[in-house]
This record gives sequence, C-alpha cells and structure tokens, in this order.
Amino acid sequence: MPTLIVLRHAKAAAGLGIPDIDRTLTDRGRRDAAAAGEWLRAEGLVPSYVLCSTAARTRETLDRLDLDVQVSFEPRIYDNDPDELVALLNEVPDGAGRALLVGHNPSVHQLVHDLTGQAPSAFPTCALAVIELPGGWADVRPGLGTLVMTRTPKD
Repeated sequence: MPTLIVLRHAKAAAGLGIPDIDRTLTDRGRRDAAAAGEWLRAEGLVPSYVLCSTAARTRETLDRLDLDVQVSFEPRIYDNDPDELVALLNEVPDGAGRALLVGHNPSVHQLVHDLTGQAPSAFPTCALAVIELPGGWADVRPGLGTLVMTRTPKD
C-alpha cells in the first residue's frame, strides 16, 4: 500500500518585481522547511521518491528538508491543476513505497480533498498531509485514499 505525503512549499517572499516562479523562501520558510524535514525523519516518513515543482520556492523547500532521495522536478506541478497532480502520481515508479509531492495551493489542498474526501479547512505554507493509498501508483484515483495525519508549522 503506497503512502503519499503532500507538502505545500514553505513561506515565500512577496513577488514584487520578481517572476512568480523565481520567488524564494523567507527566513521563516527556511526554518519551517527544515523543521518539516526533521519531523518526517522522526515519524519514519522519509520518502523514497519525490515529485517537486520547478518553482524556486518548492525546490528550496525540498532542499531544506534535507532528504537523500530520488527527485523528479515536474513543471506540470507549477500549473496548479489537481487532475494533473493525480496523473503525475500515476507515473510514480512501482518500487516507491512512499512518495512526497511538493507543490502549491490551491491544487495541493484540493488534491488532499479529492483523494480522501476530507482535508483540513486550511492548508498553510509548509503544511503536509499523509495519505495511504490502496493498490499501486497507477491505481491512484480520487476518493480512494485515507487521510492518516496532517501537520502544519504551528503543530
């Protein structure tokens, strides 16, 4: 049974004069991302595979998690379409028992809801959700997952 961890990127700087895709993390964002990585390790939830948006803030969030794992940087995550996120999950290699998707709102929050039928009322920066999925990655469909836990930087 695969496990999916959905992570919204950490707090990013305002985009004044910078293309959105190039926005980087604030000091708080860097701290929150490092804390999320520590939490993943402490909970035994280190992924074996990562799907990460190509935006600077998602890449920096992933870097601050400090995980030694295979990463696929996917421009389609930046498009912010929850249906496209499901399609990407269907492409995760079969051997990956636990995958992490690092992306953006509103699509990551919607993905959690679509997969599990439930989601927290808010999904702030650096929030994450752990979802158990039946079958394999190619079988991932809306409504099939079970929300196991969520975490926000305030937890």
